[in-house]
Amino acid sequence: MAEPSAQLIWFKRDLRAFDHAPLLRAAAAGPVLPLYIAEPELWQQSDASGRQWAFIAESLEELNAELTKLGAPLEVHVGDAVAVIEALHRQHNIAAIWAHEETGNAWTFARDKRVAAWSRAAGITFNEIPQGGVVRRLKTRNGWAAQWDAHMAQPILPSPALRPVKNITSQGLPQGLPQGLPQGLPSAKDLGLPPDPCPERQPGGRTNGLDALNSFLTVRGEPYRKAMSAPAAGARHCSRVSPHLAFGTLSMRETAQATWARQAALKAAATPGDNANKKWREAMRSFTGRLHWRHHFMQKLEDEPRLEFENLHRGFDGLRPTEPDAVRLQAYAAGETGLPFVDACLRSLQATGWLNFRMRAMLTAVASYHLWLPWRASGEILARRFTDYEPGIHWSQVQMQSGTTGINTIRIYNPIKQGKDQDPTGAFTREWVPELDGVPDAFLQEPWKWPEASSVLGRTYPEPIVDPVVAAREAKEKIFAARKGAGFARAADAIQNKHGSRKSGMPNTGQRRRTTKNRKATSKVKEQLMLDL
Repeated sequence: MAEPSAQLIWFKRDLRAFDHAPLLRAAAAGPVLPLYIAEPELWQQSDASGRQWAFIAESLEELNAELTKLGAPLEVHVGDAVAVIEALHRQHNIAAIWAHEETGNAWTFARDKRVAAWSRAAGITFNEIPQGGVVRRLKTRNGWAAQWDAHMAQPILPSPALRPVKNITSQGLPQGLPQGLPQGLPSAKDLGLPPDPCPERQPGGRTNGLDALNSFLTVRGEPYRKAMSAPAAGARHCSRVSPHLAFGTLSMRETAQATWARQAALKAAATPGDNANKKWREAMRSFTGRLHWRHHFMQKLEDEPRLEFENLHRGFDGLRPTEPDAVRLQAYAAGETGLPFVDACLRSLQATGWLNFRMRAMLTAVASYHLWLPWRASGEILARRFTDYEPGIHWSQVQMQSGTTGINTIRIYNPIKQGKDQDPTGAFTREWVPELDGVPDAFLQEPWKWPEASSVLGRTYPEPIVDPVVAAREAKEKIFAARKGAGFARAADAIQNKHGSRKSGMPNTGQRRRTTKNRKATSKVKEQLMLDL
């Protein structure tokens, strides 16, 4: 076999050529073979969906166009990662594999370990480079925030010129779909995914990501702090860059630095009495904090992979049933719980692939408390519907909003109050639950109180599947009973030490009574935890 020369660039959740350290380093080392592997087994996991693949497919098309301009087009192969890479090695004599570190689900973690084991056996260096502020094999959270800031402040990397690997043929490649773009790009059906209509899904691709970021920073973002809590206003005034960060068409570093630059420009232009400038600066400050907290939650899954499947605090084991109530789970999935605002949010999410964070938190809380469903079951439904699904954020937040971390405030959202507060005109609810068109505004969020409710409920719209007041009370009693268990506080202290923010000022739960200062710190943290990207 000839002297190894091919530098294999394995794209995963980093679908860009800009600010891409593995690509830049590989280009300096030799001829480059850019690769994306469409893995059918990955797409058969319970958190995967057609809308996510559609976003990736659009992003791959744009990535291929960019890589082609740089000198080496993207190859897309369908199959098992080890089998594909091994076949490419037989064809091209790979010298090194380059990729970003990934904080994915358990399946991708196991796959990366298999690739690493194969590369060691083959004598090929597998270079995994950090992509954002998540630290692999982190020993302590002390200093993590400063480390994140320093990483984001590093110079943004340019897109390199690429030397292609020569004499590319199909010899030795796995059998299946044609290779290369666009003909070789598999469909969702090819990957075994069921139909997943999402008519208002955000389109993929770096160009769309940049457009969303720039329009947020300069046009849409002024009312961000106020608008982020409501689903309709949030859809317009949140940044909407979350799917682009999740699949890497934008880097976190370029997003952070663009936001910092906007903050500096606003500060320089500020004049006394300029309320518009003040609102913009407040919006950018809030957004910067949420970028930071994004990786804070991803770090939790990196440090404790079991939280994807197990209660972070084991004192809650056995609290909820192992198997979900099938009727309640189906009603939740269909947006037919009989709780109008909940159903509106679920149906909106189904059609758009996005929802503001407060409503994501409410949907999880309703599933975990009011419907008393195991959080993994309802969490899988939401994971599939989020175009911007990021495992580290998703499962950390699902546990937090389900009350199983042992260190976070229990939030049992009142879905009736949320509907009245976040949809005061009823326009959002009526848009997504048209069955309630004839219900007067005063009864929209509680149609069962309407004197003529029998003309709608049980006919065109279901009766509420639970009494929200009674269900919330019963859930609260069960949760707080578990928190009084022997050893609960000691275990919570250990969780806080490992995963808690060092900026929060929060005491360890079992060590001392909360002072006024600590209560204020806790309140501040509660506000910061709204990750409305």
